[in-house]
Amino acid sequence: MKMTMVIRDKVKQEIDRLPEGVVVSASDFDIPRQYRATLVKALNQFEYAGVIKRVSKGRYYKPRTSRFGELLPPEKEIVRDFLEKDGYTIGYITGTRAFASLALTTQISSVIMVGTNVSRRPLSRGQYKITFLLQPNRIIKEDIPLLVILDALRLIKEIPGSTTDEAMSQITVWIKDLSGTDRNRLLELCRAYKPYVRAQLGAILEYLDFPVEDLLETLNPVTRYKLGISPTVLPTIKNWNIV
Repeated sequence: MKMTMVIRDKVKQEIDRLPEGVVVSASDFDIPRQYRATLVKALNQFEYAGVIKRVSKGRYYKPRTSRFGELLPPEKEIVRDFLEKDGYTIGYITGTRAFASLALTTQISSVIMVGTNVSRRPLSRGQYKITFLLQPNRIIKEDIPLLVILDALRLIKEIPGSTTDEAMSQITVWIKDLSGTDRNRLLELCRAYKPYVRAQLGAILEYLDFPVEDLLETLNPVTRYKLGISPTVLPTIKNWNIV
C-alpha cells in the first residue's frame, strides 16, 4: 500500500509539471517497469477525477481551458506518436489541414491525415479520424514542406472547396517562391511519386523556366493524365499530356 501511494504521488507530481495539451502515455512516466500496473491504475484514477483526459487507449493529456470552454490538444499532439519516435521524424501532417496552410482550401476537417512510410489502417481518437498516406520517400524533417506540395499534386482532385484549376494556380505560386535548391530537391522527391504527379510538377517547372528534361524522360510519351486542368491556368500542360 505504501509503494502504491508513493507511485501515485510521483505520477501526480509529473502530471502537475506537464504542460497543458501535451499528450503522454504510460511509458513517458518515470516509473519502474515492475510497477506498470500500479501506474496504469493511478492514471485511471486521475482520469476519473478529471485531472487528466484520455485521447485514446493509453494516451492522456492535461486539459486546458479558455473562455470558450475546454480545448482539445493541438493536432500534432493528437498524432505525435505517428510523427516522431525516439527523437526521429517518422511522419508528418498532410492532407486538408496541411493544404489549408498553403491556402489551397479554407475548409476545416475533423480528419487528420498523416504521411508515413508504414501502411496503417484509419483509426479514431476522440472527435478526430486519423488517416494515413503512404509516403514513398524516406521522411526527413527538412523535406516535409516539399512533401506536402507533392501530396497536394497527388490529391489535387480531392482538395475540398477548391477546383483543380484553383489548386494548380496556388501550388504554382508556392513553387515559384521556392529557391533553386528546393526546386531541385522537389524534382528528386517527385521521382518516387506516380507519373501524373511528376507530369504536373514538370509542367509547373517548365512554365517557370526551370530545367526539367530529365523528368520528362521518366514518363511514358503516350500516356495521358486526365486531371481537368485548364491550359489557360498552366499553358505547358500540353507538353506533359495533361488534359
